[in-house]
Amino acid sequence: MKNLFEVQAELRTDEGKGASRRLRHAGKVPAIMYGGSDAPVSVALDHNMFLRHLAEDAFYAHILTLVVDGKKNKVVLKDLQRHPASDVKIMHADFLRIDAKQAMTMVVQLHFMGGDDAPGVKEGGAVSHLMSDVEISCLPKDLPEYIEVDISTLELDNSIHLTELVLPKGVTLTALSHGQKEELEEGERSSYDQAVVNIHTPRVVVEVEEDDVVEDADAGDAEAGDEEATED
Repeated sequence: MKNLFEVQAELRTDEGKGASRRLRHAGKVPAIMYGGSDAPVSVALDHNMFLRHLAEDAFYAHILTLVVDGKKNKVVLKDLQRHPASDVKIMHADFLRIDAKQAMTMVVQLHFMGGDDAPGVKEGGAVSHLMSDVEISCLPKDLPEYIEVDISTLELDNSIHLTELVLPKGVTLTALSHGQKEELEEGERSSYDQAVVNIHTPRVVVEVEEDDVVEDADAGDAEAGDEEATED
């Protein structure tokens, strides 16, 4: 694709469920652009072309150029609705206008690195990814495509929490800002400081053969019978 982060759109005037249904039948995706001081604008996207944009992970956390009838607008993809029965059928998209001087909130993916080198894995532990993304706040110029989580030094039965993530300059986690007013004891962790990933000892599931269960049950019945006979 010539420009992954430039999306072509056309202005639409028909609105409502019927109009959106007709657009989808025609291979289009109904969408809206909003935010800032300008009024919301309803647009339509080419469905197949939009799918090609969405195939790239970087598209979801990147400043985009939405071209509406030749006019370029700086936006981010704020919401995406897919068909409940098919991930490759897009029902609607929301684009948020950005202001270079105003902080924005976005959800970005977590990329986990160094799992093969982690001491906990080498001891036989299993890695559990407890989060796949986080909500951040930053200026548009500081928006990262993803946040790396290095687990190469993580020990068995240990975790990495939100406060331990290495964030790019100018980026903050919205979850931690919510917990700033909590009163904590020394060494206590905020309820907002959730675990992102851990390495734990795998559970061992013991499979019991059906014949063994029957034998144990028969043995129990026999013991109960002996006790009753003794009492009599």
